[in-house]
Amino acid sequence: MKFNKLGSSDIDVSAICLGTMTWGEQNTQAEAFEQMDYALDQGVNFFDTAELYSIPPQATTYGSTETIIGHWLQHRGKRDQIILASKIAGPGEGWVDHIRNGRSRFDRQNIEAALDASLSRLQTDYIDLYQLHWPERKTNFFGTLGYQGKGDDDFTPIEETLQVLAEQIEKGKIRHIGLSNETAWGTMKFLQVAERMGLSRVVSIQNPYSLLNRSFEVGGAEVALREQVGLLAYSPLGFGVLSGKYLNGAKPEGARITKWPDYSRYMSEQAVAATAEYAALAEKNSLSLAQMALAYVNSRPFVTANIIGATTMGQLKENIASIDVELSSEIVTGLELIHARYPYPSP
Repeated sequence: MKFNKLGSSDIDVSAICLGTMTWGEQNTQAEAFEQMDYALDQGVNFFDTAELYSIPPQATTYGSTETIIGHWLQHRGKRDQIILASKIAGPGEGWVDHIRNGRSRFDRQNIEAALDASLSRLQTDYIDLYQLHWPERKTNFFGTLGYQGKGDDDFTPIEETLQVLAEQIEKGKIRHIGLSNETAWGTMKFLQVAERMGLSRVVSIQNPYSLLNRSFEVGGAEVALREQVGLLAYSPLGFGVLSGKYLNGAKPEGARITKWPDYSRYMSEQAVAATAEYAALAEKNSLSLAQMALAYVNSRPFVTANIIGATTMGQLKENIASIDVELSSEIVTGLELIHARYPYPSP
């Protein structure tokens, strides 16, 4: 396994991070235990979860993933071997009304309530990386490429959010803070406010990044490198699309998009066409499409960790093994040519 510093912190995290959002929905606790055991044995020390999980979000499974991880931590007694990341949900009226009535904000009341509940479910005294799952303000995330806001919306002042998080660090409940689904402007504002107030800096940003969505490169990559706020890349396989399993109209039984067709972010006409070309390039070079796609993400200098997820052990083993795949310059050139034809098929 390879390791990188978590932003400006002194923590070393595995370049492959174990994503967990299927546990409690597509995966049972026993299957999740097997995944965590195997990942740790392969050198993966970085696990990422959220109060929102499992996915798709619903009241009946809210917090189930954290609960499963908490049971594993208690059964295995290996808390000190894991860098554990979780997230507080942002506002989501009409979408996640089961989480604080859909009105979650990044203020004292909501942060303290969410954090204490996560700690209880995880059966731990602290979370290594606590992240804001999506911005409270109205901006472009979750499949929206361009900013359509007017800049006049109401959201908790960043000063207040950082102050409350700093207090949780002082109490020992969290070690570091991070952002998720955030813009370059938002990231820089958090950094500026932290510097001005002498508060803890964010050390990471968890955004989508894959061969089907390279929008982070436009503004986020430079921020990540220059400010030591490394990318934790999620959906590196585009909901499994970049495994090739949905090509030619296939609908594998039990697969996420088969079960929930509304998860169509990576199934646009352009995305399907791009995936077919990536698959052909992988086959030409005797690579699996999934490993080629993951290896590309692994190779980017602004990426701290690649968050892989799996519903089967076969998928998990293949995904983790991508850390040992080196892409030739010819393959990278081929990838860039395809990207030029299909720049942003899945924002």
